[in-house]
Amino acid sequence: MANPPVDARALEASLRPHGESVMLPRAAYVDPEVLAWERRHFFAGTWTCLGRVDELSDGTTYREVTIGDIATVVTFGDIPRAFANTCRHRGHELLQRDETSDRRAVVCPYHGWSYELDGSVKAAPRMGDCFDTSPYGLVELPAAVWHGWLFVNATGTAAAFEEHVGGLTDLVAPYAPETLVLKARHAYDVAANWKTIVENYHECYHCPLIHPELCKVSPPTSGDNWNLPGAWVGGLMDLRPDAETMSLDGRSLGVPIPGVDPRQVNYLGLFPNLLISLHPDYVMTHRLEPRTPGLTAIECSWYFRPEVTDPSYAVEFWDITNREDWAACESVQRGAESPHFRPGPLAPAEDAVYQWVTMLARGYLGKPLST
Repeated sequence: MANPPVDARALEASLRPHGESVMLPRAAYVDPEVLAWERRHFFAGTWTCLGRVDELSDGTTYREVTIGDIATVVTFGDIPRAFANTCRHRGHELLQRDETSDRRAVVCPYHGWSYELDGSVKAAPRMGDCFDTSPYGLVELPAAVWHGWLFVNATGTAAAFEEHVGGLTDLVAPYAPETLVLKARHAYDVAANWKTIVENYHECYHCPLIHPELCKVSPPTSGDNWNLPGAWVGGLMDLRPDAETMSLDGRSLGVPIPGVDPRQVNYLGLFPNLLISLHPDYVMTHRLEPRTPGLTAIECSWYFRPEVTDPSYAVEFWDITNREDWAACESVQRGAESPHFRPGPLAPAEDAVYQWVTMLARGYLGKPLST
């Protein structure tokens, strides 16, 4: 792995024990070279969530997806597969950025080589009758479907997906998100670093000051954080006794998810880009894509039982809460861009932020993300 993009000595301060440590150094939030490194090593180099398989495959047999800084081709044949977006003949790109198709073969536009959806060569025009195509299939990249979401490791060098996700599977499984249906989606462009957004997600220290709606239905000091294997951070919070779910009045207009705790909400962040919020009656996700050091695109999705017809009670609540968070994150970003910014300490209640920051610091230093 390349040298760390931030000063290793500064990272030592972030890796001190909780109560003694500080946040990541300023460069981690504002330096374009850091983001370029993160694209290769954190996004392409681990397991990035591309979205739900049913949406990615709808009306298409293959599509281009750029993961971090590596262009890939994702195909939908017998199973979803991922390949390097480069022809095995002369290296021409097979697809342009975000291009999709419903054809049964991937055709290189340069010399017409074509590939089956499993990556094998379908045809190599004018290469001669004796030409053996078998060594020239597309370079396949690790892909995994987990609870309906598709993940790809674009460098092909990450640890196994099961190790990456670790103990998160057992927490998510009771909600069976793969059986839930997308009922609403909002897209946000937030003028903040992607890591700042995740840090904000993992603490409610700020909730009494900026989230009056949330505090009415969930005590901001409730709950605890998980400490299980895997490259993820998260915890749970309680609902107030008179609240059924996270909504403006605490009432649910949805259908309870069977077999889950009706009094708790889990907030889970799977490295690097998927935040999963598990409610008694719906699952909400935030999927992050950094655009610049100070700009992040966020796809917020709400999934419910199929019979639910009106998701607005959850969407309205979280759109208000999201926008409160985005305003705070954007202010943090502007503060981090000041030449006077210095990494600050973490409060005792910010132990999940500490887990996130130390995960990042280990990653910058080329160490395992999970402890």
